[in-house]
Amino acid sequence: MEAAARTMEELIRRMTPVAAPLEQQSQVVALSKALEAMTHAPKRRAPKCQLVGPRGESIPLPESVFFVLERVAEVLARGDSLTVVPVGRELTTQQAADLLTVSRQYLVRLLGEGRIPFRKTGKHRRLRIEDVLSFKETRDKDRREGLRELSRMTEEFGGYDAEKT
Repeated sequence: MEAAARTMEELIRRMTPVAAPLEQQSQVVALSKALEAMTHAPKRRAPKCQLVGPRGESIPLPESVFFVLERVAEVLARGDSLTVVPVGRELTTQQAADLLTVSRQYLVRLLGEGRIPFRKTGKHRRLRIEDVLSFKETRDKDRREGLRELSRMTEEFGGYDAEKT
């Protein structure tokens, strides 16, 4: 288990999107529901919570951290992946490629085409996280539109009729 936790920590530090493992999915869903239930009060303030460590030590959980934890649990409970990245951070080409789930070589080609802004520090390229996320959002939107169009064309030409019988 310790090796699995270390691997998960390495993925998070590399800013690789992380999803809850299948065997933890039910626990994540329960956590998400519990956190959401805690904040259904009319004022929507985080309850006074504490984080309890493996040796029983406890520390207060700040309200801002509570709401981030609530959002993380919500996303993981849906079965989606997420990446926690500090806003304003600059990424290496490898970190950006990991975030976009593409090879570093492909990312460098995108940079050369001017599709994602970057700056050079010596021989190294640095990308702003906001620019990478903006590219990702546009790319994902274009992919969804393309899939909708392909589905529409397939239906229009009777491509799904064989499946209906």
